[in-house]
Amino acid sequence: MVFEKLHKMKIMQKAVVAGTFYPADAEELAAMLQKFFIEAQGQDQPLPQAIVAPHAGYVYSGPIAASAYACLNRVRNQIKRVIVVAPSHRYPFTGIATSSADVFATPLGEILIDRAAIRKIAALPQITQLDAAFASEHSLEVQLPFLQMQLQDFQLIPLLVGMATPKEVAEVLAMLWAEEGTLIVVSSDLSHYHNYQTAQKIDLLTAQKILALDYNTLDGEQACGYMGLQGLLWLAKQKGWCAKCLDLRNSGDTMGEKDHVVGYGAFHFAK
Repeated sequence: MVFEKLHKMKIMQKAVVAGTFYPADAEELAAMLQKFFIEAQGQDQPLPQAIVAPHAGYVYSGPIAASAYACLNRVRNQIKRVIVVAPSHRYPFTGIATSSADVFATPLGEILIDRAAIRKIAALPQITQLDAAFASEHSLEVQLPFLQMQLQDFQLIPLLVGMATPKEVAEVLAMLWAEEGTLIVVSSDLSHYHNYQTAQKIDLLTAQKILALDYNTLDGEQACGYMGLQGLLWLAKQKGWCAKCLDLRNSGDTMGEKDHVVGYGAFHFAK
């Protein structure tokens, strides 16, 4: 009997940056997100196939991320699963990592993991189960409260990208993507630690590459999540999706300090 109970216990990935990157209190977090959504761009966009959103602390990038997620509230019942592709900042590895967790938790509650989808891609050579990569990573976690606020009921497919080619990322996304009910979220900030004017120029060029679906020339100087972005752009080109920039700002716009800023962009991909 004890063994059966232990066997049925769900594996949980706990929130690791609640209280630092965003509020740990559920009411405070929900109120902050609601304020972001009220002020966000992109409310009237059609159902996206994919979005790109930044992953810094909410006081820095939250208003820009909200523009990427703003349109989801109108289609909250249509999206049933979300693939979140995020870079690994602290744990180096080759390929794309999945988690053994059954649920991911945030202050807003638990999100069920689509274990069947993860089993589907497990045989691909670029896929590895690597819980250690998720243990202290913020880039995926910070996307989850936005999704919880905007969607009714969905399952999550969490993917962290180490060193991977555009084709390797695109292959995974193509295997998981379904025309109805699936959303791809790519987590990425843009340029890092330039002065305000320099960052604006670099980020504008990066945005132009994203809009042109130019996966070949993106690099880590332009976007820290560039490997995931490259894979999305590869897939978007194959599927004939069109990209739109909804918001393009940096931390100098949201927090005021303009000597060493980080760039943020919100992008929407649709048929």
